[in-house]
Amino acid sequence: MPKQPSSYLSSRLKSRPKATGDGNGIFTLQPINKGDLLALFGGVIYEWEAFIHLPELERSLGIQVEERHFLVPRPIGEGDYVNHSCNPNAGLSGQIGLVAMRDIKIGEEVCFDYAMSDTLPYDEFNCECGSANCRGFVSGNDWQRPELQKRYAGFFAPHVQRKIDAQPAEKRAFVRGTRVKKTSGIATPVAAPVYE
Repeated sequence: MPKQPSSYLSSRLKSRPKATGDGNGIFTLQPINKGDLLALFGGVIYEWEAFIHLPELERSLGIQVEERHFLVPRPIGEGDYVNHSCNPNAGLSGQIGLVAMRDIKIGEEVCFDYAMSDTLPYDEFNCECGSANCRGFVSGNDWQRPELQKRYAGFFAPHVQRKIDAQPAEKRAFVRGTRVKKTSGIATPVAAPVYE
């Protein structure tokens, strides 16, 4: 009896080789509605120090699920071949769920932007997704881009969202620590007001 794949893929999707000949992708067999569940990722959790020593295929199919933790499919299944796009039609729901960000037509490839989950440099590459807004290079720092934070609001993995949410507080703390008030010609630090 074959091993059950660790991931779930909707029956309305199918993994197959891409027409471009550069690997596999997930394609729609039926129309998908915005918000529909597309896939759930599963597998084995690795900490960063062990993860970076895995074979390249396993690292490329893994997904970052926490600050230094990665989910690697075991065994690899159809649902593990979701590719990156700088103009995605899918986004994350929690740490392991993939949902449609918009309606998806029959025959479209299902893709998400790796900025939604990646904060470390384990799967950086030159991007050739072909979208009008292609970044040209995908890195573990892309989640920091304000335009992506706005575009993908609600579709980031929880560990990435926590980093995004912490940014304004860090900026306020920096401003608070650098503000000074002059009294009698002496610079004295002043706390800046905190707006929550």
